[in-house]
Amino acid sequence: MPRPTSDVQAFEAHATDAELDDLRARLAATRLPEAETVHRAAPDARRWEQGVPLADLVDVVDYWRTEYDWRSFEERLNRIGQFRTTIDGLGIHFLHRRSARADATPLVLTHGWPDSIVRFIDAVDELADPKDADAPAFHVVVPSLPGFGYSDKPTTTGWGTEKIAAAWVELMGRLGYSEFTAHGGDWGGNITTVLGGRFPAHVLGIHTTFAEGPPGLTTDGLTAVEREWVEETRDFWRHRAAYAKQQATRPQTIGYSLVDSPVGLLAWILDKFAEWSDAEDSPFETMSRDRILDDVTLYWLTRTGASAARIYYESHNSLDPELRVDVPSALTMYPRDVEKCPRPWAQERYRQIVRWKSPEAGGHFPSLEVPQYFVKDLREGLAAVLAANR
Repeated sequence: MPRPTSDVQAFEAHATDAELDDLRARLAATRLPEAETVHRAAPDARRWEQGVPLADLVDVVDYWRTEYDWRSFEERLNRIGQFRTTIDGLGIHFLHRRSARADATPLVLTHGWPDSIVRFIDAVDELADPKDADAPAFHVVVPSLPGFGYSDKPTTTGWGTEKIAAAWVELMGRLGYSEFTAHGGDWGGNITTVLGGRFPAHVLGIHTTFAEGPPGLTTDGLTAVEREWVEETRDFWRHRAAYAKQQATRPQTIGYSLVDSPVGLLAWILDKFAEWSDAEDSPFETMSRDRILDDVTLYWLTRTGASAARIYYESHNSLDPELRVDVPSALTMYPRDVEKCPRPWAQERYRQIVRWKSPEAGGHFPSLEVPQYFVKDLREGLAAVLAANR
């Protein structure tokens, strides 16, 4: 296996005690609004109609201030292996876990917003060194998107999904992986689609939980379930996507609040974990408070509320209508995701779908909500992709 180039440097995460003390002090001094005017007993998803309920937020803030342990997550990142390299003048941070298996395949996992590398933290070890000897193994690379986590914040425009995909090809090449597989969800799914479409010489195939057909397709011939998907997706973009419009048009304005107020940041992110997950009421039905707070705390300590929001400014509605993906593709549409693409529409863009799954449970964050199923599905999808290359 080729060794990484000298352009790749080891990195360790370490927040200072002063930074953590400041966070707790800000949490203790929080000014809160009055409670929402929607009064319903839990569990009831309608409690969240006006956003994060006050009682729920107070409970999480108290836990964040008094019990949450950032150091344990920091140590977890450092055990996996963290690195940085500079591509096109921008420092890119990434996790890199090489498999012990000689037959392992390189795999890049790309997160989205409002998540981070936290999205895949519990899947890395099992993908690299599966307990089942018959399961495929992967050399796992998990980059932090530009402006997210420990990657640098772009100081100029231009870091959209097309440029990020090209940077991932450069990154994987520096690690000795001239050919690799790719997976992503949310923005990571968009970037994975670009990887498969633009770089077939390097990308063996893709697995994604995001699919977007070309514009202008009709619902003629769709099943009743697929028509329901279309209506749900349209409803989402018409009535529940104010966050995206804000970040696509005024990321700097919302960024001041996200970088200055930990509770404001928590509420902005927790609202999405709640609405986009497969839960009846609270996201904590399927995801741990610690894992969500790992994500929020990473945003807080790296002051990336504004810089991460800018990916919407750079790339909102920007997927090339003419882009086609000819490499083998495995697609999974989770039932409670906010955007689900009918297979006939997906086939217009992804022209070699080798596996298609519609599981019974899971939402926008399947690696955190249904982690065992997610890993199994990802393995089987990439196994189908690799088989199609033989």
